[in-house]
Amino acid sequence: MASELLALYGYWRSSAAYRVRIALNLKGLAYETRPVHLLRDGGQQHGADYRALNPQQLLPCLRDGERVLTQSMAIMEYLEEIHPEPPLLPADARSRARVRALAQAVACDIHPLGNLRVLQYLEGPLGVDEAQKLAWSQHWIETGFDAIEAMLAGNSATGRYCHGDTPGLADACLVPQVYNAQRWKLSMERWPTIARIHAACGELEAFQRAAPEAQPDAL
Repeated sequence: MASELLALYGYWRSSAAYRVRIALNLKGLAYETRPVHLLRDGGQQHGADYRALNPQQLLPCLRDGERVLTQSMAIMEYLEEIHPEPPLLPADARSRARVRALAQAVACDIHPLGNLRVLQYLEGPLGVDEAQKLAWSQHWIETGFDAIEAMLAGNSATGRYCHGDTPGLADACLVPQVYNAQRWKLSMERWPTIARIHAACGELEAFQRAAPEAQPDAL
């Protein structure tokens, strides 16, 4: 158990921090928000204080007492292990593998290509304009969502949420990516199963409280 209040270092619109907020809320864990502005002062994640917490200079970080954890997927797995109830993962190995595959389809394959540092590199050294940046972001979300839609729509294990009728790890990853898709002006009509699950999650307080606009550092 945590020795003191958990502290989440994040940014209101960081999708990786967003998914950890969802996980914390689903588990009913109290935590303190410590904002790290990704744009102000050249990016506060690059400052010495934050680099000491996370040499990757990425969000989020979770402090649990003296422990500092990085990488959103590792953080959520850690929360699952030390606070197993309510679970983010199903009970059997095959179902857990399915949920992890759905979660990683977002966290490993879609999200990194639209991350701020990638977009800044496209704009800066590569000289990509706004229209090209939009096309880049839309392409990789579309490619990923096409696959995830097929994974969800074609599997009897899909229920009200990504796996069955209880929200979990996959939903915590999917909802922030839908938020990003909408930011990049994509219509969700192409992915009806994803849209339906997103709407179901949006009815839950755990997801509502985790939403970017609900955060204390929201602009």
